[in-house]
Amino acid sequence: MLTDKKVNLIQNCSTWNIIKMSDKDNLQKLKNEAGKLPAKPGVYLFYNSTDTVIYVGKAKKLKNRVVSYFNEKHESTKTKILVRHIVKIEHIVVENETDALLLENNLIKKYQPRYNILLKDDKTYPWICIKNESFPRVFQTRNLIKDGSKYYGPYTSVRLVRVLLKLFKSLFQIRTCNYKLTQENIISGKFKVCLEYHIQNCKAPCIGKQSEEDYNEQIKQIHNILKGNFSSVKTYLKQKMLQYSENLEFENAQKIKEKLKILEDYQGKSTIIAASSGNYDVFSILSDDDFAYVNYLKVVDGALINVHTVEFKKKLNETDEEILPSAITEIINSQQSGFDEIKEIILPFETDYNFFNIKTTVPKIGDKLKLLQLSQRNAKYFRLDKIKQRTLVDSGRHKKRILNTMKKDLKMKELPVHIECFDNSNIQGTNPVASCVVFKNAKPAKKEYRKFNIKTVEGPDDFASMEEVIYRRYKRLKQENKPLPQLIIVDGGKGQLSSAVKSLKKLNLYGKITVIGIAKRLEEIYFPDDSIPLYLDKNSETLKIIQQARNEAHRFGITFHRNKRSKEFIKSELENISGIGKKTIQQLFAVFKSVKEISKSDFNKLENTVGKSKAEIIYNYFQKNS
Repeated sequence: MLTDKKVNLIQNCSTWNIIKMSDKDNLQKLKNEAGKLPAKPGVYLFYNSTDTVIYVGKAKKLKNRVVSYFNEKHESTKTKILVRHIVKIEHIVVENETDALLLENNLIKKYQPRYNILLKDDKTYPWICIKNESFPRVFQTRNLIKDGSKYYGPYTSVRLVRVLLKLFKSLFQIRTCNYKLTQENIISGKFKVCLEYHIQNCKAPCIGKQSEEDYNEQIKQIHNILKGNFSSVKTYLKQKMLQYSENLEFENAQKIKEKLKILEDYQGKSTIIAASSGNYDVFSILSDDDFAYVNYLKVVDGALINVHTVEFKKKLNETDEEILPSAITEIINSQQSGFDEIKEIILPFETDYNFFNIKTTVPKIGDKLKLLQLSQRNAKYFRLDKIKQRTLVDSGRHKKRILNTMKKDLKMKELPVHIECFDNSNIQGTNPVASCVVFKNAKPAKKEYRKFNIKTVEGPDDFASMEEVIYRRYKRLKQENKPLPQLIIVDGGKGQLSSAVKSLKKLNLYGKITVIGIAKRLEEIYFPDDSIPLYLDKNSETLKIIQQARNEAHRFGITFHRNKRSKEFIKSELENISGIGKKTIQQLFAVFKSVKEISKSDFNKLENTVGKSKAEIIYNYFQKNS
């Protein structure tokens, strides 16, 4: 692994040349100077006019790679902009392309150049920390502190971290306190045992009841689990179980047996076992125009012990072949063991980098191909999830823009986050009903829709019906202390709007809520006490939301009205039969779904439902009318 010390040694001892350029337009001179670079592996840095590093790159042959920036006509606009800003070039010669890859990774972290791919998710995932201290604690963290502690991860699933910590607690008796357990503090009797000791979750090292050697043996087994080395942990637990059995401590032996079962259950449920055991580090990549998604699987002894996906922001339309080696270096370097414990790397395509002579495989068949396909599926799902998140953010911005437009067009004091729209429905005064639809953030909130039977109005009187419904709706909202809308829309012109205003005045809400009416003929928007309507452009987003709310209220009201009429028709049709009462009608509908089904039913089924005499009346009625 290329440590910081080795990076510093490379920077101090390698050939480090600087090409300066004061005239930004004279790229020919930069091209000539770049042609003098050695054809050896190395890293190059591009600076702009403010002496800021704007790009760091690696190359097998420095000369060929750097000159290509000034030779080629780049299709990417971003690359053209990068080249225009280059005024100085630095280069570092290293021994091989792997050292170049690692040095590039360190320099990108150091300078964070504007045009390099950007790791998006480095600090968002949790780690499991085994603290560098006497009687080490084991806990979840998102902050990596360079104090000698051991960190495992990062884990994309917080749930998995919690499962692991719960597993450790059930298998081993490790402390959860924050005491500084030095030998001096323990001997001096500075601490007292806590509840964890009394419920046998801890052996109380704080008062000297557990030796540091015994405690560290448990920590060693936790390290093994986190590395995927389950066989060593099983061996350790079996030895403990055997010792208890030989000492006739059968109760303790039984507890160890239960712990073994817990470990085996976890291993069976939480890992995927390959048919052929082996140690592999699997990488796959999936790209779109702006981002690259690199998935990493850690497989130990044929068992999958970690899955991690990172997102990289593209800056210069980099290809997968360019991104993947850098991503592998970034991910592996984030693991504390680095490249030291890697046996074989599985990749989706060939790469020129040898990664410290670690074996690399591009599988075509078999278990290794299945592992690669699993990695690719994980990258795909991660990408879909990220796209959904970005879509939600964009959707939120879009909604806010629409609400701001509505506020401006309708001259409102606040954003119309909550909108309610009303419509009446009747046929020549029969079965009068009304509907109220609710929009939240410019979208229908269907669970909050309400329907009303008109109670106080006789005959076809839309104005009086609207007055009744508005009054009932907002009187109830006030009584229940529920939030009021910022905008009320009434389907109709001046008459319906005036009726709504009457009710709002009775409730002392007029002037506190914006209320408008929309007339269907020319889509005029009416305001209270204003005889001149507002005409919005037919493509106006404000008009489209108002129309959508009006149409939704009309649809909802018509559906309610139609259902009510159907029920009334069914009821009146059966009640027209002399000798058939409400109880008989209920019995019929408990068996039959409709009047039509009753009319076509045979006599025996009717008799079984309501008895012989009633069945004869119903059967004869429908036979006569048919």
